[in-house]
Parts: sequence; structure tokens; C-alpha cells
Amino acid sequence: MGWDFVFNAVNILALAAWVLLIFLPRWPALLSAVLFLGVGILCLVYSAGLIGVMSGLIPAGSGGGGADFSSITGVRAIFASDGGVTIGWTHYLAFDLFAGLWIARDADAKAISRFIQAPILFATLMAGPLGLGLWLLLREPAARRQGRFH
Repeated sequence: MGWDFVFNAVNILALAAWVLLIFLPRWPALLSAVLFLGVGILCLVYSAGLIGVMSGLIPAGSGGGGADFSSITGVRAIFASDGGVTIGWTHYLAFDLFAGLWIARDADAKAISRFIQAPILFATLMAGPLGLGLWLLLREPAARRQGRFH
């Protein structure tokens, strides 16, 4: 099983979780599935890849290598390998999906329309912090209307 396979598998998993989150009713079992079978599996794949590459048990692939997070050059070297890109991409997918799940739950609790949620969730899928930032701007007045800020 190569890095291409892992990259494609995490993309399919994340996309499936996002489709469930955006388009299906938010039953507790569905939200749990997105959390544990979506975010959880992405975290597992990320952790296994990171530990495997850092320990030398799994080859990172062509180009690059190293694990220097203290400089641009060091980080560039990490992402110069197929393993580094795949592990980094899985990191993004896991955190963006987690943020999207929080946004969806928070928006439902604040009675924000799914039609308003959908573009924010899509923005979170495509550019995580952009969608999260939009939600933070939108949620504040909704939270104040409810008389609480959580």
C-alpha cells in the first residue's frame, strides 16, 4: 500500500463524511459516525503515518525527508516527500472536518438555517480557517440572541 493509495483513501473518507454532514439529517448516530468514523479514522491514519515516518518504520517516499519544524526550509523538506504531503494533508482533513462538525452542531443549537450553514461548511471543507472565521462572525450575534456565548 503506497502513499497514493493512502492519499486517495483519506480524500474519499473525508468527502463522504462532509456529504453526510452537509446533506443528511443530523441524527445523533450520524454525528457520531462523522466524529468517530470520519475524524477518528483520519486521526488514526495521521498518527500512524507520522509515527511510522518519524521512527523510520515507514519510508516517506521520494524526495525530502527530515522533521525540522523550526524553519521554512525544514518544513519544505518534510513536504518534499509523498509521505510528508500525505500526512500533512490528512492533518488538514481531520481538523477541517472536526471544525465543520463543531460548526454544524453549534449552528443547529443556535437554530441557524441549513441553507446558511451549507456555504459556511463548504468554505470550511475547501479552506478550513476561512469557513471557521465566517462561522465565528455569524455565530456571535446568534449566541447573544440566545443570551449565552457558548
